[in-house]
Amino acid sequence: MKQEIDLTSRVQVLAVSAFESDHIALRHIFGHTAWDLKNASNLRDATAILLEQAAPVVVCDENLPDGSWKDLLPLTGDDSDSCRLIVMSDLADERLWAEVLNLGAYDVLAKPLRSKEVFASVGQAWRHWMSCRKSNVRAQSHARTLAAGAVA
Repeated sequence: MKQEIDLTSRVQVLAVSAFESDHIALRHIFGHTAWDLKNASNLRDATAILLEQAAPVVVCDENLPDGSWKDLLPLTGDDSDSCRLIVMSDLADERLWAEVLNLGAYDVLAKPLRSKEVFASVGQAWRHWMSCRKSNVRAQSHARTLAAGAVA
């Protein structure tokens, strides 16, 4: 059963890459923060992690040993509560950026990873996810209040 995320918790990120250098770079970047970083080296491991516990932000290499970022996209969901998928690539060009956005992922990060760009992209993805979650909680609360008033 998938564990829900506490809205008061710190930034949670799942990094999916077959390259240890990507994981090292992200650990170094996030090491100076309170952000919680989980790692997976392939699609299978990432799937297991996402099925166990939601991750609001997923940073995924363009190509994985057992698939690609596109294979991970259905696991991220398609509603406002869904996680934000950021694709990392050595060839982060306009074609990839357009494909990523058109298929429903959140952003593209060029490799080698730079702290400023990672913070900007992941931070914005987290804030967007949090904003959507809070809006959904308010809407659900309002709907329950209206339903309770209709019953009374």
